[in-house]
Amino acid sequence: MSHADANTATRLGPASRSGDADVLRLAVAQALAGANSAVVYATGAIVGNMLAPSKALATLPISIFVVGMAACTLPAGAIARRHGRRAAFLTGTGCGVLVGLLAALAVVLGSFWLFCLGTFFGGAYAAVVLSFRFAAADCVAPERRPRALSAVMAGGVFAGVIGPQLVTYTMDLWQPYLFAATFLAQAAVAVVSALVLFGVRVPMPTAAEVAGGRPLGAIVRQPRFITAVICGVVSYTLMNFIMTAAPLAMRLCGLSQESSNLGLQWHIIAMYGPGFFTGRLITRFGAPRVVAAGLALTAASAAIGLTGVDVAHFWLTLILLGVGWNFGFVGASALVLECHRPEERTRVQSLNDFLVFGTMAAGSFSSGGLLASYGWDMVLWISFLPLLLAGAALSWKTETQAPVSEQGRTSRA
Repeated sequence: MSHADANTATRLGPASRSGDADVLRLAVAQALAGANSAVVYATGAIVGNMLAPSKALATLPISIFVVGMAACTLPAGAIARRHGRRAAFLTGTGCGVLVGLLAALAVVLGSFWLFCLGTFFGGAYAAVVLSFRFAAADCVAPERRPRALSAVMAGGVFAGVIGPQLVTYTMDLWQPYLFAATFLAQAAVAVVSALVLFGVRVPMPTAAEVAGGRPLGAIVRQPRFITAVICGVVSYTLMNFIMTAAPLAMRLCGLSQESSNLGLQWHIIAMYGPGFFTGRLITRFGAPRVVAAGLALTAASAAIGLTGVDVAHFWLTLILLGVGWNFGFVGASALVLECHRPEERTRVQSLNDFLVFGTMAAGSFSSGGLLASYGWDMVLWISFLPLLLAGAALSWKTETQAPVSEQGRTSRA
Protein backbone atom coordinates (compact mmCIF):
# COMPACT_ATOMS: atom_id res chain seq x y z
CA MET A 1 0.00 0.00 0.00
CA SER A 2 1.34 3.43 -0.90
CA HIS A 3 1.86 6.21 1.66
CA ALA A 4 -1.14 8.09 0.18
CA ASP A 5 -3.36 5.04 0.55
CA ALA A 6 -2.24 4.56 4.14
CA ASN A 7 -3.14 8.15 4.96
CA THR A 8 -6.52 7.73 3.34
CA ALA A 9 -7.22 4.53 5.25
CA THR A 10 -6.21 6.19 8.51
CA ARG A 11 -8.48 9.14 7.84
CA LEU A 12 -11.48 7.06 6.78
CA GLY A 13 -11.11 4.29 9.36
CA PRO A 14 -12.81 6.04 12.30
CA ALA A 15 -15.51 7.40 10.01
CA SER A 16 -16.22 3.90 8.75
CA ARG A 17 -16.57 2.53 12.30
CA SER A 18 -18.99 5.27 13.33
CA GLY A 19 -20.48 5.69 9.88
CA ASP A 20 -23.86 4.13 10.61
CA ALA A 21 -24.50 6.45 13.56
CA ASP A 22 -23.48 9.49 11.54
CA VAL A 23 -25.64 8.50 8.59
CA LEU A 24 -28.58 8.09 11.00
CA ARG A 25 -27.98 11.55 12.48
CA LEU A 26 -27.79 13.06 9.02
CA ALA A 27 -31.03 11.33 8.05
CA VAL A 28 -32.77 12.75 11.16
CA ALA A 29 -31.37 16.21 10.41
CA GLN A 30 -32.59 15.84 6.82
CA ALA A 31 -36.08 15.09 8.12
CA LEU A 32 -36.12 18.17 10.35
CA ALA A 33 -34.34 20.58 8.03
CA GLY A 34 -36.33 19.44 5.02
CA ALA A 35 -39.40 20.95 6.67
CA ASN A 36 -37.91 24.35 5.80
CA SER A 37 -38.30 23.73 2.07
CA ALA A 38 -41.74 22.20 2.55
CA VAL A 39 -42.98 25.28 4.41
CA VAL A 40 -41.58 27.68 1.81
CA TYR A 41 -43.04 25.75 -1.13
CA ALA A 42 -46.42 25.35 0.57
CA THR A 43 -46.74 29.03 1.49
CA GLY A 44 -44.37 31.00 -0.73
CA ALA A 45 -46.62 31.58 -3.73
CA ILE A 46 -49.68 32.17 -1.55
CA VAL A 47 -47.98 34.72 0.70
CA GLY A 48 -46.44 36.23 -2.40
CA ASN A 49 -49.87 36.55 -3.95
CA MET A 50 -51.06 38.32 -0.77
CA LEU A 51 -48.13 40.75 -0.46
CA ALA A 52 -46.75 41.28 -3.98
CA PRO A 53 -47.35 44.62 -5.72
CA SER A 54 -48.21 42.62 -8.86
CA LYS A 55 -49.79 39.18 -9.14
CA ALA A 56 -47.16 38.25 -11.72
CA LEU A 57 -44.63 38.37 -8.84
CA ALA A 58 -46.53 35.85 -6.73
CA THR A 59 -43.97 33.07 -7.19
CA LEU A 60 -40.95 35.40 -6.89
CA PRO A 61 -40.31 34.41 -3.22
CA ILE A 62 -39.87 30.78 -4.27
CA SER A 63 -37.60 31.86 -7.12
CA ILE A 64 -35.55 33.89 -4.62
CA PHE A 65 -35.41 30.76 -2.47
CA VAL A 66 -33.80 28.93 -5.39
CA VAL A 67 -31.43 31.87 -6.00
CA GLY A 68 -30.37 31.52 -2.37
CA MET A 69 -29.62 27.84 -2.98
CA ALA A 70 -27.46 28.66 -5.99
CA ALA A 71 -25.69 31.67 -4.45
CA CYS A 72 -24.76 29.90 -1.23
CA THR A 73 -23.68 26.50 -2.58
CA LEU A 74 -20.10 27.48 -3.41
CA PRO A 75 -19.56 29.46 -0.16
CA ALA A 76 -20.92 26.49 1.82
CA GLY A 77 -18.49 24.22 -0.03
CA ALA A 78 -15.61 26.58 0.78
CA ILE A 79 -16.53 26.53 4.48
CA ALA A 80 -16.67 22.72 4.42
CA ARG A 81 -13.32 22.49 2.63
CA ARG A 82 -11.52 24.80 5.09
CA HIS A 83 -13.29 24.16 8.38
CA GLY A 84 -15.10 20.86 7.94
CA ARG A 85 -18.62 19.91 6.96
CA ARG A 86 -20.05 20.35 10.44
CA ALA A 87 -19.13 24.06 10.40
CA ALA A 88 -21.02 24.40 7.13
CA PHE A 89 -24.00 22.51 8.58
CA LEU A 90 -24.29 24.79 11.60
CA THR A 91 -23.96 27.90 9.44
CA GLY A 92 -26.83 26.58 7.36
CA THR A 93 -29.06 25.94 10.37
CA GLY A 94 -28.41 29.51 11.47
CA CYS A 95 -29.86 30.60 8.14
CA GLY A 96 -32.78 28.26 8.82
CA VAL A 97 -33.62 30.08 12.03
CA LEU A 98 -33.24 33.42 10.28
CA VAL A 99 -35.67 32.58 7.47
CA GLY A 100 -38.41 31.74 9.97
CA LEU A 101 -37.95 34.96 11.92
CA LEU A 102 -37.74 37.21 8.85
CA ALA A 103 -40.72 35.58 7.13
CA ALA A 104 -42.90 35.94 10.22
CA LEU A 105 -41.90 39.59 10.55
CA ALA A 106 -42.62 40.16 6.85
CA VAL A 107 -46.15 38.80 7.19
CA VAL A 108 -46.82 40.97 10.26
CA LEU A 109 -45.48 44.10 8.53
CA GLY A 110 -46.99 43.24 5.14
CA SER A 111 -43.57 43.56 3.47
CA PHE A 112 -43.18 41.57 0.25
CA TRP A 113 -39.47 42.35 -0.16
CA LEU A 114 -38.65 41.38 3.43
CA PHE A 115 -40.40 38.09 2.77
CA CYS A 116 -38.22 37.60 -0.33
CA LEU A 117 -35.12 38.27 1.80
CA GLY A 118 -36.30 35.63 4.24
CA THR A 119 -36.77 33.04 1.50
CA PHE A 120 -33.24 33.82 0.23
CA PHE A 121 -31.86 32.65 3.57
CA GLY A 122 -34.19 29.68 3.32
CA GLY A 123 -32.47 28.78 0.06
CA ALA A 124 -29.08 29.04 1.75
CA TYR A 125 -30.33 26.60 4.38
CA ALA A 126 -31.65 24.22 1.73
CA ALA A 127 -28.32 24.26 -0.12
CA VAL A 128 -26.50 23.15 3.00
CA VAL A 129 -29.12 20.51 3.75
CA LEU A 130 -28.67 18.93 0.34
CA SER A 131 -24.96 18.50 1.06
CA PHE A 132 -25.93 16.03 3.81
CA ARG A 133 -26.11 13.32 1.13
CA PHE A 134 -22.47 13.77 0.16
CA ALA A 135 -21.41 14.00 3.81
CA ALA A 136 -23.01 10.60 4.42
CA ALA A 137 -20.94 9.17 1.56
CA ASP A 138 -17.80 10.48 3.30
CA CYS A 139 -18.68 8.55 6.47
CA VAL A 140 -18.71 5.03 4.98
CA ALA A 141 -16.59 2.74 2.82
CA PRO A 142 -16.68 3.38 -0.96
CA GLU A 143 -18.87 0.36 -1.75
CA ARG A 144 -21.55 1.63 0.68
CA ARG A 145 -21.68 5.20 -0.58
CA PRO A 146 -24.75 4.93 -2.87
CA ARG A 147 -26.76 3.38 -0.02
CA ALA A 148 -25.59 5.98 2.51
CA LEU A 149 -26.45 8.78 0.11
CA SER A 150 -29.87 7.25 -0.53
CA ALA A 151 -30.54 6.62 3.19
CA VAL A 152 -30.04 10.28 4.07
CA MET A 153 -32.37 11.32 1.26
CA ALA A 154 -34.92 8.91 2.73
CA GLY A 155 -34.98 11.06 5.84
CA GLY A 156 -36.88 13.57 3.77
CA VAL A 157 -39.94 11.31 4.00
CA PHE A 158 -40.53 12.69 7.47
CA ALA A 159 -39.96 16.22 6.19
CA GLY A 160 -42.84 15.52 3.84
CA VAL A 161 -45.05 15.01 6.88
CA ILE A 162 -43.57 17.61 9.23
CA GLY A 163 -43.58 20.55 6.81
CA PRO A 164 -47.13 20.46 5.41
CA GLN A 165 -48.64 19.46 8.77
CA LEU A 166 -46.75 22.34 10.37
CA VAL A 167 -48.52 24.62 7.88
CA THR A 168 -51.93 23.05 8.43
CA TYR A 169 -51.89 23.24 12.23
CA THR A 170 -50.22 26.62 12.69
CA MET A 171 -51.29 28.79 9.74
CA ASP A 172 -54.26 30.35 11.60
CA LEU A 173 -52.78 30.55 15.11
CA TRP A 174 -51.75 34.20 14.88
CA GLN A 175 -54.76 36.01 13.50
CA PRO A 176 -55.01 38.03 11.35
CA TYR A 177 -51.45 37.19 10.20
CA LEU A 178 -51.82 34.07 8.05
CA PHE A 179 -48.76 31.75 8.28
CA ALA A 180 -46.84 33.99 10.75
CA ALA A 181 -46.97 31.31 13.47
CA THR A 182 -45.95 28.71 10.86
CA PHE A 183 -42.69 30.51 10.16
CA LEU A 184 -41.89 30.81 13.86
CA ALA A 185 -42.49 27.07 14.27
CA GLN A 186 -40.19 26.42 11.32
CA ALA A 187 -37.43 28.43 13.03
CA ALA A 188 -37.82 26.26 16.13
CA VAL A 189 -37.50 23.08 14.06
CA ALA A 190 -34.24 24.45 12.60
CA VAL A 191 -32.88 24.84 16.14
CA VAL A 192 -33.65 21.18 16.87
CA SER A 193 -31.89 20.16 13.64
CA ALA A 194 -28.78 22.07 14.76
CA LEU A 195 -28.72 20.11 18.02
CA VAL A 196 -28.79 16.83 16.08
CA LEU A 197 -25.96 17.96 13.80
CA PHE A 198 -23.69 18.74 16.75
CA GLY A 199 -23.17 14.99 17.15
CA VAL A 200 -22.16 14.28 13.54
CA ARG A 201 -18.50 13.31 13.06
CA VAL A 202 -17.52 13.78 9.42
CA PRO A 203 -13.84 13.36 8.44
CA MET A 204 -12.05 16.71 8.50
CA PRO A 205 -10.56 17.97 5.23
CA THR A 206 -6.99 16.91 4.58
CA ALA A 207 -4.20 19.23 3.44
CA ALA A 208 -4.57 17.77 -0.06
CA GLU A 209 -8.30 18.53 -0.07
CA VAL A 210 -7.68 22.13 1.00
CA ALA A 211 -5.12 22.43 -1.82
CA GLY A 212 -7.87 21.39 -4.21
CA GLY A 213 -6.58 18.58 -6.49
CA ARG A 214 -6.89 18.87 -10.27
CA PRO A 215 -8.04 22.05 -12.00
CA LEU A 216 -11.83 22.21 -12.29
CA GLY A 217 -11.54 22.54 -16.06
CA ALA A 218 -10.09 19.05 -16.29
CA ILE A 219 -12.85 17.66 -14.11
CA VAL A 220 -15.82 19.30 -15.83
CA ARG A 221 -14.69 18.05 -19.26
CA GLN A 222 -15.28 14.44 -18.25
CA PRO A 223 -18.25 12.97 -20.18
CA ARG A 224 -19.49 11.31 -16.99
CA PHE A 225 -19.54 14.63 -15.14
CA ILE A 226 -21.29 16.44 -18.01
CA THR A 227 -23.97 13.75 -18.11
CA ALA A 228 -24.37 13.84 -14.32
CA VAL A 229 -24.82 17.62 -14.31
CA ILE A 230 -27.32 17.66 -17.18
CA CYS A 231 -29.44 14.91 -15.63
CA GLY A 232 -29.25 16.51 -12.18
CA VAL A 233 -30.18 19.91 -13.61
CA VAL A 234 -33.16 18.59 -15.55
CA SER A 235 -34.44 16.39 -12.71
CA TYR A 236 -34.28 19.14 -10.10
CA THR A 237 -35.30 22.03 -12.37
CA LEU A 238 -38.44 20.30 -13.62
CA MET A 239 -39.41 19.18 -10.14
CA ASN A 240 -39.09 22.76 -8.89
CA PHE A 241 -40.66 24.22 -12.05
CA ILE A 242 -43.86 22.18 -11.69
CA MET A 243 -44.00 22.16 -7.89
CA THR A 244 -43.60 25.95 -7.69
CA ALA A 245 -46.69 26.48 -9.83
CA ALA A 246 -48.82 23.64 -8.45
CA PRO A 247 -50.07 25.16 -5.13
CA LEU A 248 -51.14 28.40 -6.79
CA ALA A 249 -52.61 26.51 -9.76
CA MET A 250 -54.70 24.42 -7.35
CA ARG A 251 -56.00 27.57 -5.66
CA LEU A 252 -56.79 29.17 -9.04
CA CYS A 253 -58.73 26.01 -9.94
CA GLY A 254 -60.88 26.45 -6.83
CA LEU A 255 -59.27 23.74 -4.71
CA SER A 256 -58.78 24.21 -0.96
CA GLN A 257 -55.57 25.07 0.88
CA GLU A 258 -55.86 21.78 2.79
CA SER A 259 -55.91 19.88 -0.52
CA SER A 260 -52.85 21.79 -1.64
CA ASN A 261 -51.03 21.02 1.63
CA LEU A 262 -51.84 17.32 1.37
CA GLY A 263 -50.77 17.23 -2.26
CA LEU A 264 -47.46 18.80 -1.34
CA GLN A 265 -47.10 16.38 1.58
CA TRP A 266 -47.50 13.35 -0.67
CA HIS A 267 -45.19 14.93 -3.23
CA ILE A 268 -42.40 15.31 -0.66
CA ILE A 269 -42.97 11.79 0.67
CA ALA A 270 -42.70 10.55 -2.92
CA MET A 271 -39.50 12.57 -3.35
CA TYR A 272 -37.74 10.97 -0.42
CA GLY A 273 -39.56 7.67 0.17
CA PRO A 274 -37.71 5.80 -2.60
CA GLY A 275 -34.50 6.69 -0.76
CA PHE A 276 -35.01 3.52 1.28
CA PHE A 277 -34.19 1.48 -1.83
CA THR A 278 -32.78 3.80 -4.53
CA GLY A 279 -29.23 3.06 -3.40
CA ARG A 280 -29.80 -0.66 -3.85
CA LEU A 281 -31.25 -0.06 -7.31
CA ILE A 282 -28.17 1.97 -8.26
CA THR A 283 -25.87 -0.79 -6.96
CA ARG A 284 -27.77 -3.46 -8.90
CA PHE A 285 -28.69 -1.73 -12.16
CA GLY A 286 -26.29 1.20 -12.33
CA ALA A 287 -26.90 4.92 -11.97
CA PRO A 288 -27.68 5.62 -15.68
CA ARG A 289 -30.65 3.21 -15.71
CA VAL A 290 -32.04 4.64 -12.48
CA VAL A 291 -31.74 8.17 -13.90
CA ALA A 292 -33.54 7.04 -17.07
CA ALA A 293 -36.41 5.67 -14.98
CA GLY A 294 -36.62 8.98 -13.14
CA LEU A 295 -36.84 10.97 -16.37
CA ALA A 296 -39.59 8.66 -17.64
CA LEU A 297 -41.62 9.12 -14.44
CA THR A 298 -41.27 12.91 -14.68
CA ALA A 299 -42.61 12.78 -18.23
CA ALA A 300 -45.52 10.64 -17.03
CA SER A 301 -46.33 13.17 -14.29
CA ALA A 302 -46.59 16.02 -16.80
CA ALA A 303 -48.72 13.89 -19.11
CA ILE A 304 -51.17 13.06 -16.31
CA GLY A 305 -51.38 16.71 -15.29
CA LEU A 306 -52.54 17.55 -18.80
CA THR A 307 -55.55 15.23 -18.50
CA GLY A 308 -57.47 17.27 -15.88
CA VAL A 309 -57.49 19.72 -12.98
CA ASP A 310 -59.26 17.72 -10.25
CA VAL A 311 -57.55 17.06 -6.92
CA ALA A 312 -56.66 13.52 -8.08
CA HIS A 313 -54.89 14.86 -11.19
CA PHE A 314 -52.80 17.31 -9.18
CA TRP A 315 -51.95 14.75 -6.52
CA LEU A 316 -50.93 12.03 -8.98
CA THR A 317 -48.88 14.54 -10.94
CA LEU A 318 -47.05 15.62 -7.79
CA ILE A 319 -46.49 12.04 -6.58
CA LEU A 320 -45.00 10.84 -9.86
CA LEU A 321 -42.97 14.03 -10.05
CA GLY A 322 -41.52 13.28 -6.62
CA VAL A 323 -40.50 9.71 -7.45
CA GLY A 324 -39.06 10.85 -10.77
CA TRP A 325 -37.00 13.49 -8.99
CA ASN A 326 -35.63 10.95 -6.52
CA PHE A 327 -34.46 8.51 -9.18
CA GLY A 328 -33.10 11.25 -11.42
CA PHE A 329 -31.37 13.36 -8.78
CA VAL A 330 -30.00 10.56 -6.56
CA GLY A 331 -28.80 8.68 -9.65
CA ALA A 332 -27.09 11.81 -10.97
CA SER A 333 -25.51 12.40 -7.54
CA ALA A 334 -24.12 8.86 -7.61
CA LEU A 335 -22.54 9.65 -10.98
CA VAL A 336 -20.91 12.74 -9.46
CA LEU A 337 -19.26 10.55 -6.80
CA GLU A 338 -17.47 8.73 -9.65
CA CYS A 339 -16.04 11.94 -11.13
CA HIS A 340 -13.64 13.11 -8.43
CA ARG A 341 -10.77 12.01 -6.26
CA PRO A 342 -11.14 12.16 -2.47
CA GLU A 343 -9.24 15.45 -2.19
CA GLU A 344 -11.49 17.06 -4.83
CA ARG A 345 -14.83 16.06 -3.37
CA THR A 346 -16.06 19.31 -1.76
CA ARG A 347 -15.05 21.42 -4.78
CA VAL A 348 -16.65 19.10 -7.33
CA GLN A 349 -19.78 18.42 -5.28
CA SER A 350 -20.39 22.11 -4.56
CA LEU A 351 -19.78 22.97 -8.23
CA ASN A 352 -22.32 20.33 -9.28
CA ASP A 353 -24.91 21.71 -6.87
CA PHE A 354 -24.19 25.28 -7.97
CA LEU A 355 -24.86 24.35 -11.60
CA VAL A 356 -28.02 22.47 -10.64
CA PHE A 357 -29.46 25.22 -8.44
CA GLY A 358 -28.36 28.05 -10.71
CA THR A 359 -30.23 26.55 -13.64
CA MET A 360 -33.15 25.70 -11.40
CA ALA A 361 -33.47 29.38 -10.47
CA ALA A 362 -34.19 30.27 -14.11
CA GLY A 363 -36.89 27.62 -14.24
CA SER A 364 -38.43 28.87 -11.03
CA PHE A 365 -38.54 32.47 -12.27
CA SER A 366 -40.25 31.43 -15.50
CA SER A 367 -42.79 29.16 -13.79
CA GLY A 368 -44.84 31.95 -12.22
CA GLY A 369 -44.91 34.02 -15.40
CA LEU A 370 -45.99 31.06 -17.51
CA LEU A 371 -48.72 30.16 -15.05
CA ALA A 372 -50.02 33.74 -14.87
CA SER A 373 -49.91 34.32 -18.63
CA TYR A 374 -50.65 30.95 -20.21
CA GLY A 375 -52.03 28.66 -17.51
CA TRP A 376 -51.17 25.33 -15.91
CA ASP A 377 -51.17 23.35 -19.15
CA MET A 378 -48.37 25.44 -20.63
CA VAL A 379 -46.22 24.82 -17.54
CA LEU A 380 -46.61 21.09 -18.17
CA TRP A 381 -46.06 21.19 -21.94
CA ILE A 382 -42.79 23.12 -21.56
CA SER A 383 -41.47 20.39 -19.28
CA PHE A 384 -41.02 17.90 -22.11
CA LEU A 385 -38.23 19.88 -23.82
CA PRO A 386 -35.62 19.51 -21.03
CA LEU A 387 -36.53 15.84 -20.70
CA LEU A 388 -35.52 15.27 -24.32
CA LEU A 389 -32.18 16.98 -23.64
CA ALA A 390 -31.50 14.82 -20.59
CA GLY A 391 -32.44 11.68 -22.49
CA ALA A 392 -29.96 12.58 -25.23
CA ALA A 393 -27.22 13.21 -22.66
CA LEU A 394 -27.93 9.91 -20.93
CA SER A 395 -27.62 8.02 -24.20
CA TRP A 396 -24.07 9.34 -24.46
CA LYS A 397 -21.85 6.33 -23.76
CA THR A 398 -20.20 7.30 -20.48
CA GLU A 399 -19.89 3.69 -19.37
CA THR A 400 -16.65 3.34 -21.35
CA GLN A 401 -14.94 5.81 -18.98
CA ALA A 402 -13.84 4.23 -15.71
CA PRO A 403 -14.84 6.10 -12.57
CA VAL A 404 -12.13 8.43 -11.33
CA SER A 405 -11.90 6.57 -8.02
CA GLU A 406 -11.01 3.40 -9.94
CA GLN A 407 -8.52 5.27 -12.10
CA GLY A 408 -6.90 6.63 -8.95
CA ARG A 409 -6.59 3.17 -7.39
CA THR A 410 -5.10 1.81 -10.60
CA SER A 411 -2.53 4.58 -10.86
CA ARG A 412 -1.43 4.14 -7.21
CA ALA A 413 -1.25 0.35 -7.30
